[in-house]
Amino acid sequence: MIELQDVESQLHRFRLRVWVAAAVVLLGFGLLAARMVYLQIQRHDELRAQAETNRTAVLPIVPPRGLILDRNGVVLANNYSAYTLEITPSRVADLDATIAELGQLVEIQPRDIRRFKKLLEESKRFDSLPIRTRLTDDEVARFGAQRYRFPGVDVQARLFRHYPLGDTASHVIGYIGRINMREKEQMEDWPEEEQANYRGTEHIGKLGVEQSYEQQLHGKTGFERVETSAGGRAVRLLAHTNPTPGDTVVLSIDIKLQKMVEDLFGQRRGALVAINPKNGEVLAFVSKPTFDPNLFVEGIDVENWRALNESLDKPLLNRALRGTYPPGSTYKPFMGLAGLELGIRRAGTIVNDPGYWLLGKHRFRSHGAHALGGVDLHRSIVKSSNVYYYTLANEMGVEAMHDFMLPLGFGQITGIDLKGEVRGLLPNQAWKRRAYKRPEQQRWIAGETVSLGIGQGYNNFTMLQLAHATATLANRGIKHRPRITLATQARAGATSTAGDHTGVDLGYKPAHIQAVLNAMEGVTTEGTSTKVFAGAPYRSGGKTGTAQAVTIGQKDRYDARRLEEHKRDHALYIAFAPAEDPAVALAVIVENAGFGAGSAAPIARRVFDYLLLGHYPSEEDIRATQQGHSSRPIGTPRQAIDVAWPPLSAP
Repeated sequence: MIELQDVESQLHRFRLRVWVAAAVVLLGFGLLAARMVYLQIQRHDELRAQAETNRTAVLPIVPPRGLILDRNGVVLANNYSAYTLEITPSRVADLDATIAELGQLVEIQPRDIRRFKKLLEESKRFDSLPIRTRLTDDEVARFGAQRYRFPGVDVQARLFRHYPLGDTASHVIGYIGRINMREKEQMEDWPEEEQANYRGTEHIGKLGVEQSYEQQLHGKTGFERVETSAGGRAVRLLAHTNPTPGDTVVLSIDIKLQKMVEDLFGQRRGALVAINPKNGEVLAFVSKPTFDPNLFVEGIDVENWRALNESLDKPLLNRALRGTYPPGSTYKPFMGLAGLELGIRRAGTIVNDPGYWLLGKHRFRSHGAHALGGVDLHRSIVKSSNVYYYTLANEMGVEAMHDFMLPLGFGQITGIDLKGEVRGLLPNQAWKRRAYKRPEQQRWIAGETVSLGIGQGYNNFTMLQLAHATATLANRGIKHRPRITLATQARAGATSTAGDHTGVDLGYKPAHIQAVLNAMEGVTTEGTSTKVFAGAPYRSGGKTGTAQAVTIGQKDRYDARRLEEHKRDHALYIAFAPAEDPAVALAVIVENAGFGAGSAAPIARRVFDYLLLGHYPSEEDIRATQQGHSSRPIGTPRQAIDVAWPPLSAP
């Protein structure tokens, strides 16, 4: 009986174990089934994509960057193909040793190593970085034979940006450079579609048109989907999408005119902006000195960077776009128009100019410190009377002056299609209250208004603003937004015209405009620039200006010979031609060059001779203009000049 109970007890325990085991097995199979449902159904698409990714790789194909042309089709920026020796730092155990061994196969100079290490600091270690560019065929062959010794090092065929004309128009064209960490962080805020379009792209526009038209020039990235082996090697092409090359950007600049003006400046510093007043097209946009943008394409070396960055001449400063200067007497035509439009003066109003003007006990000197006697609007511009404009500014007041000059674009962003434009300074009382902290500094003084009337004091404008205002004046009060680009052209042939040609009429009375334009024409026939324009077969209008670089005391006399070169007065000139129907208006400044008629006006004369007569100056003419001489022969016809442009192939 006892034995029977033991058997039943054992059977019960056995059955219990069987049920527990069965439950565990069922639970296991249930979990497996649930997992299979989760993976095969709920996550099917995601896991299939991952499996496909493990089996395949998507490789971006960077599009060829678009060309940049001048208005006549001259190539200003293009591309060429070359081999590059590149290192992926994350795959190299000892960088210094690897570079030293590579130097036994191909020439690697110290500046190449310094540039590589600079790029290394700005990039992530898994980026492929160039240690040598533009390898020769022999160097490629030598490395190829020894490639197995250098894991993480490879030769890549790359497209390189090239600027065939070197430093000509460098501030306009700009340059491209490798994308740095700050720019990569900024790209993270871009829309996903734009970020995807830059996958594989290592360079981006940094300045000028290259930066301002980056999206058009970049193009659309293509891709290749390839099947890969377990080792990651491509074994089969599965899909291919061609990249769309970047658009060609056509500038309004005439590069021969641009080169001519840069040559006319020589070693002098300054800027010139020439605009078609009828539509705002910029014909020349000169900033001197210039720089060679080719230095920046693959990362500039330390020596060249130091030379450019530490130079007292500041060659990297775009003086036409970002340099601000007092306009000096070139401000007087605009002041004269303001007096007429605001009803403060009539064209025939006579003001006595005894050679100075007193405000309280303060003596404001006239130009040249000699009396001009009675002057009206016409004579005040032709002879450049300071007294006429001292009194006009005093009667007008700073607020009325500010409000009149604002629509002309002084102290305002013109809206030109180049990034980096500065606003300059058109002062008024509100500005001074913001600019200074102490109450005694914030108070506007009457003498400050007087100085503004002759383009001195707080006035500070760019040559772009001055040329823009001159173009508006020459166009009889109709203002066009300046633009540097005529059109963009897709490789497929589609052309998109840049900019809006619609002008804004500022509403000036035609008689007032004509009175000022007639006076400016008088400057070239009986005034301060008569000698410069002697013998010109066309009529033009202009105004010379001399702007102080440093303040000279009222009791002191200006003597350039006693001042350091960079403290001497700036020479300015604004002009338009032909007078009866202006096709070009310009503003030019030659820094620390003194009187406007001696240094700035001769450059304007050469610009007009080129655009209106087709005359391109000879080397002798250019040297004479650099020295301020204007009475030499005009030169030879442009059609007969064969300017030696560099070839368009790689260097």
